[in-house]
Amino acid sequence: MIKSSWENKLFKYINGIITKKNQKLLAINGVSDHIHILISISPSCRISDLVREIKKSTNKYINSSFFPNNIFSWQEGYGVFSHSNSAIENVRAYINNQKEHHRKASFRDEYIKLLKDFAVEYKEEYLFDWNED
Repeated sequence: MIKSSWENKLFKYINGIITKKNQKLLAINGVSDHIHILISISPSCRISDLVREIKKSTNKYINSSFFPNNIFSWQEGYGVFSHSNSAIENVRAYINNQKEHHRKASFRDEYIKLLKDFAVEYKEEYLFDWNED
């Protein structure tokens, strides 16, 4: 449901939230059904609190700006993966290339690959509801 006509406004809004929480946005990009955010997070920041604030605030912003009938909402859950400093440029390039990447791979395929790459055990029934139209 994220439209290319307003995604840059959304990304700037998210950057504002991250900045107000004294964290640093390194990259943000996505496609119609999900986004990736690369953030340099201080040790005192609780990731769950930051993600909750991003989702809560952007849900209100998106509905008030682009969906006056309040039809937008983020799905429950999120994925967080950490990377070493030496991998940051590769992760940034991966995020910046999301639109091209998703011409070849679905969100489901991408997410399951990340879980496997990071050796995260998972059960299919606890993953996202995939939007595979």
